[in-house]
Amino acid sequence: MTQKLVNLSGTPSRLLFTAAELGIVEFVTLLIRSYPDLIWKVDDQSRSIFHVAVAHRQKKIFNLIYEIGALKDLIAAYKDENNVNMLHLAARLAPINRLKTDSGAALQLRRELYWFKKKIVQPLYAEMKDSEGRTPHILFTEEHKGLVREGEKWMKDTASSCMLVATLIATVMFAAAFTVPGGNNNDTGRPIAISERSFLVFAISDALALFSSATSILMFLSILTSRYAEEDFLDSLPNRLIIGLATLFISIATMMISFCATLFIVLDKSVPWVSVPMAVVACIPVTLFAFLQFPLLVDMVSHTYGSSIVFRPRNHLLY
Repeated sequence: MTQKLVNLSGTPSRLLFTAAELGIVEFVTLLIRSYPDLIWKVDDQSRSIFHVAVAHRQKKIFNLIYEIGALKDLIAAYKDENNVNMLHLAARLAPINRLKTDSGAALQLRRELYWFKKKIVQPLYAEMKDSEGRTPHILFTEEHKGLVREGEKWMKDTASSCMLVATLIATVMFAAAFTVPGGNNNDTGRPIAISERSFLVFAISDALALFSSATSILMFLSILTSRYAEEDFLDSLPNRLIIGLATLFISIATMMISFCATLFIVLDKSVPWVSVPMAVVACIPVTLFAFLQFPLLVDMVSHTYGSSIVFRPRNHLLY
């Protein structure tokens, strides 16, 4: 924060809006505590600090609006000479430096949708037209056309790649279920190693790998066949991708467990020392997948289920 404040100078009002644009919430609260009337100030575009926060996607600054009680509705109702209200500002594409805080077009679009869908003004303002005759929703659609296309491409590419892996796993696990390790008894047709603990591990892991990979395939298929409307990027598509990635990770892990169990059944009695090293080597694909894809899963989960608290104050900063 100190580095950001070095270049700030001017009147308290000018400092307030500069700090709000930069997201320096500590300095904004300090100014408002020192000069309470600043809460009503507007800039040369008739925007309050909360309008500036929306335009520059500064959630910490915007969260302060919840601490001013009934005044919130009065300030949120401000509009400029072009009839642009707070919802119009949320409908515009975020500045590039704020947009790039999220990785991937789909997550960027989801963040934009969350700002736009947030009920920050009275319902009447959702139908208000600016000087060019555009409602906030029309403006959002115009501003985010390119981001929607990029998000659709990102989703389809990710789903296609992961679906290929899930299909291969399902094929292998389905075949493994009918070619059990150790062979079958010629008289009864039952697996010879059915009484061994390793066989139980094999059977359970094989079934889990098959079911989880099948679930993953269905999730990725639903992503590929989605209509890709703007609202789909808010909850529907992220939830499907999260389920698809999670079940794909489970299927890879259980496939490796099934492979290790097979090695124990086949080699434990004849070459027992081979089983443990091979089991260790089998962990490598799971570890690689975790390093390569797990961060994406964590990012999706944090954006999808962590953003519900984005617009709520955590501390009483103003009073």
